Amino acid sequence: MISRILFTPWAAVAAIAVTATLSGLLWSARHEAEPPDAESACCAAAEPGPTTVGDGPSQQAPAGPTVISARKPMTIPDTPMVDHTGRSVQFYTDLVKGRVVVIDFIFTRCQTICPTLSTIFTQLQPLVSDRPVQLISISVDPVNDKPAQLAEWARRYGAGPNWTLVTGDKPDVDNLLKALGAFTADKYSHTPLIMIGDDRTGTWRRLSGITPAEQIKDAIEAVARAGDKTPSQPVAAAVDDTPGRRYFTDVPLVNQSGETMRLYSDLLRGKVVVIHVFFAQCSNTCPLMLATDQKLQDHLGDRLGRDVHLISLTVDPSHDRWESLRDYASRLKARPGWYFLTGSPENVELALGKLGQTVNRREEHSNIFIIGNERTGLWKKVQGLAPSEQIIAILDGVIADVGGAKPAGPASREWGEAGQP
Repeated sequence: MISRILFTPWAAVAAIAVTATLSGLLWSARHEAEPPDAESACCAAAEPGPTTVGDGPSQQAPAGPTVISARKPMTIPDTPMVDHTGRSVQFYTDLVKGRVVVIDFIFTRCQTICPTLSTIFTQLQPLVSDRPVQLISISVDPVNDKPAQLAEWARRYGAGPNWTLVTGDKPDVDNLLKALGAFTADKYSHTPLIMIGDDRTGTWRRLSGITPAEQIKDAIEAVARAGDKTPSQPVAAAVDDTPGRRYFTDVPLVNQSGETMRLYSDLLRGKVVVIHVFFAQCSNTCPLMLATDQKLQDHLGDRLGRDVHLISLTVDPSHDRWESLRDYASRLKARPGWYFLTGSPENVELALGKLGQTVNRREEHSNIFIIGNERTGLWKKVQGLAPSEQIIAILDGVIADVGGAKPAGPASREWGEAGQP
């Protein structure tokens, strides 16, 4: 019970306001007889860039059948990485969790098979643009491949928003490659390999790295079909019967990548959250609040997605489908941890109701940020058009909250307006 308000704190929130059989080692990227300066010899070929698969003397990977593995559950480590934009990411949490992913392994000084692998990803992108598929390229040469090198590689091969290239500290990358079954001590001998996985069901398959893009698309669909036939695991409602979950519920919403996320368990639980509502066609206050979101994103740095979630929930799910929100988020350069959410009208209405943000007409939505520390139960509301510096200061205070002498949890704290409890 809140000390100042005679109803539950979650109602208070509502009152104020979210493989494996390989087709064999079909080809080795290592020269059969490397000169003493093998790396220089590798790089003596033409500058990498999109080419027709198999073109050129350095692209002579032999053709072979694409053999898809049987279903193989995997444990993916949450390795700290850096992507080609310089953003710190946790490999599993930020790139794989809850997603369908396609992973290959490259290094930017390679002039043999790696350009072919990336060209195949270039060709694959438009084939899967209508579905939530994350393409991931892991550098097998983290000593030399820094974000700047990966960014240039991404530019040359036209990497879109759903293609992420990652590197990191060599021990971390080596451990990740070992967990994925893709480690080789010599980068020139790395296997041309593609992994396709559906983390939602644990379905993983492996393909030859030189599989044509159309066949990779078919394999993605096969993984999805295999997942559809896999009995889904019950949501952990029985063991996660906290007051927060009972109030908010785990109503499913859909983010800008097309992934289903549960309101409490995936978005709120244990996080500091900044929530507001909007709609994409708004030309009045929504752009101003989203500009503040961008400043919050810059301020949060690595804490975004790890400790803090930014949540922009549409009040117009009929028009704001996840595909349009994907483009919207891309224009705003939203990083992992900033979620643009939609869903069925019924589910969005339920979520809005739990946040106290139900409206009859989209133009009537409120212009407030709801800032909460779910772990400690501290919730505040802030005018969304307030100066960003004020909102950042309130957010920092909510992040720093430890819950005082009261037990942490939704039954322990109270909410205030504009940072005043």
